[in-house]
Amino acid sequence: MTTSQELLQEAVARRIVTARPELAARFDLLTAEGLLAAQREITRAAQDAKVLVVCVLRDFGLPAWVRATCEFALRVDRSAAADWRRDFTRTVFVAGNPANLKDRFSFGHVADDGSAAWQGPAPAEESTSLRRLLKLFDGSAELPTRPSVAVRVPAGHEPQERAPVRRELHVATAGVTIAECLVHLNHLLVEAVFDDIICPGDELVVRQAPWLPASGSPYAALRAGGTPDHPDRLRVYAALTEEIHDA
Repeated sequence: MTTSQELLQEAVARRIVTARPELAARFDLLTAEGLLAAQREITRAAQDAKVLVVCVLRDFGLPAWVRATCEFALRVDRSAAADWRRDFTRTVFVAGNPANLKDRFSFGHVADDGSAAWQGPAPAEESTSLRRLLKLFDGSAELPTRPSVAVRVPAGHEPQERAPVRRELHVATAGVTIAECLVHLNHLLVEAVFDDIICPGDELVVRQAPWLPASGSPYAALRAGGTPDHPDRLRVYAALTEEIHDA
């Protein structure tokens, strides 16, 4: 993967500026040191997020989860999306069967196959009982590589500002657990929906490989971060390409 550190730093800095411009103003995001300091501050603040989402997972299949995550994000209204984004789209993934919880908890969206359900975005205290009831989702296994598969984002009922497009969704698997993949992809997908990069009817070709391709279509959005051993050295965990046009 040859994407430059400067490009990755710009992507991370842009995300911070979009979500919390007042936080971004406290750090020099043009330097690796300033960016790392800002990320540490964000990590500390995440534990006290005011607004968050809880995702209940019965089981995990990447294509189905990608589709359902996009559908959920499309249902979030603009005001709630802005509040959630200020807390960097903080999401807690817990293990449970949504079908067994529907009489006790209300969900904003349930996947068509019942494999996942979402509560929020809402003030953190509103999901306390759900988070206390269920354990964190165990995603300690490494994310496998799989053949590419196309996922269609469900079409909405409202008229769209643009026609559906086709993009590739690249997911890096080398040294990445399922739990880490959930976090990285969740941020990438929901924020891409909020930025109108992903819209109803779009097709996402999900490609799971150890590393993102060294060359290919330009990226419309990417998710970059450090590693435990090298927090100041960014790598790409997932990316959405620009529109793909058939030759």
